[in-house]
This record gives sequence, structure tokens and C-alpha cells, in this order.
Amino acid sequence: MLIDFRDSDFRPQFAGHETFPLRLLWLKKAYDAVAKGMASRRTFQEQDAIARFGVGKNMAISMRHWVLATGMVEDCEDGLRPSSLGFAILDDETGFDPFLEKPATLWLVHFALAGSPETTTSFFYCFNVMNQAIFDRESIAAGLMDLAKSMNARVTAETIKRDVEVLIRSYVSKADGAEDAVEPLLNELSLIREQRLANQFEFVRGPKTSLPDGIFALAVRTFWKRWHPNAPTLSAELLTYGTGSPGRVFKMDEESVLNRLARIGDITEGSIIWTDTAGLRQVSFVREIREDSLLRASYTKENRS
Repeated sequence: MLIDFRDSDFRPQFAGHETFPLRLLWLKKAYDAVAKGMASRRTFQEQDAIARFGVGKNMAISMRHWVLATGMVEDCEDGLRPSSLGFAILDDETGFDPFLEKPATLWLVHFALAGSPETTTSFFYCFNVMNQAIFDRESIAAGLMDLAKSMNARVTAETIKRDVEVLIRSYVSKADGAEDAVEPLLNELSLIREQRLANQFEFVRGPKTSLPDGIFALAVRTFWKRWHPNAPTLSAELLTYGTGSPGRVFKMDEESVLNRLARIGDITEGSIIWTDTAGLRQVSFVREIREDSLLRASYTKENRS
């Protein structure tokens, strides 16, 4: 059964990034600012923020937006603190990838942004709701405006236009190499490419050879718990085409998803089991598997596509 994500209890967000896409070093810098414990919510807005982060005031605010949106830092009742995910990835001593040098981290960041609609609604909409393979900025903006209206969200056309530009620049580098486009973190994933026809783009579908099986399994687990928590099984079709599914978010074709599902029992140590008999292609949730176990598998095992 397909789920209409608009039924979720959330308010669409189309701002917070100050028009800056996520850059390579920002997550580490932002994480380190709160790594020693609880930090003030104004850590990224205080007078010394410019010197501390080596960026302008608006960029510092943007860093706060992205580190929260990716789940590396949590906004708690008393302020900001590192999340368990952030600690596992970015800690200087024990983190799997403190300087974001491994593909697993990029895929994890992408799934955080495009797999959930709360903080980065445009990312979620683009990867999960849009069905056209080729698109332009105007078509995304029009769809987002319709979405906002359907959810009674107050937002201006200009705000959505800026948000769409950040979305595109997050995955597609500017051809002219402009200074404000340096080091977009997610560009390496090659999920969106620019068409020869100016101002048009297309999704790049396929097996995603740099995506570790552990991150794929983590995406299956997250999709299951978020969108279908009471379902004992999930079909291969739903995991490929469902809103918020790994197939949608990672832009994988059906054959690629099936290949991953065939290995999911091994990577989850039997916690999720794949069945492909008599035309029945589905996974069964046997028992809970810890997030840190899947992360460890993602960073220590060689991936196979």
C-alpha cells in the first residue's frame, strides 16, 4: 500500500539554508562546535561565529541548518548536542569518517536529506514525488507550490525559487566554476546531471556501485519503521517505487534493488530476510537490527553492486 506523505504530521520547510548548498567541510566544522556536549542554539549566530567557522554570518547559519537536517546534531530542549549518528561518523577518535572522505557518508547524508520531508521538503519532493525523468527548475517550483498550498503552508514563490536553486546546486556543479559553487558535498554521487538543453536536468538511474550494502539496508530499515511500521513484510515493488523507498531516494532501477535485497540477509545477519519464490518477492522483518551494526558493515566491508 502506498503512503501519501502529506498525511504525516509535519510542516513543509523551504528555507534555513540561507541559499547556500551543503559544502564539503561544513558538517565536520559544525559537529565539532557542539562535540564536547550541549551547546547553545546561538552557537552559529554569536559574534565569534565568523572567526570560529571561517565563513560569513549567513554561511554559519547555513551550517547549522545542514548539520541538523542531516541528523549529525540534535536540537534538544536545552540546546544543540551531537547525535549518536554524528558521533559514529564524525568523532575524531572513533568516527568511521571524520573528514567525509568515504562514499558511504555521502550516501548517508543524501538519504537523510531526500528520505524525509520535514527539514528539506524540496529534496524529498524531488526524489520521491516527481515522476518525470527530465525536468527543470520551473517544474520543481510549480510542484512545490502546489504541495505547499495543499498543506496550507504559507510560502512565497521567491522562497521556493531560492530553495529549488539550492537543491539543484547541491547535486550539480556550476559549469563556470563560480566561487559560491565550490565543494558541493553531494555532487560526487552523480544523481542529477544537466542536459545539453540549457536549464534542463535528469535523474541518473542505475545500480549505484559506490553505495554500500549496509547503507542500503539502513535505508530499508528506516523506510520500514517510518512509513510502514506495522507491516510484517514489504514487497520488492514497494521498496523500489514507494515514496521514501531506497529505490526512489537512491534512483535505483528495479534490477539493482533486487540484487541488493538478495544480499540483505547477510548484511543484516538475518534480521531482514529476502524471499523470492513462486512469484513472491518480498523482505520479512525478523528482528530489530542496530543502526551502529549497519554503519560498521558499511565502512568495513567491501561493497558489491
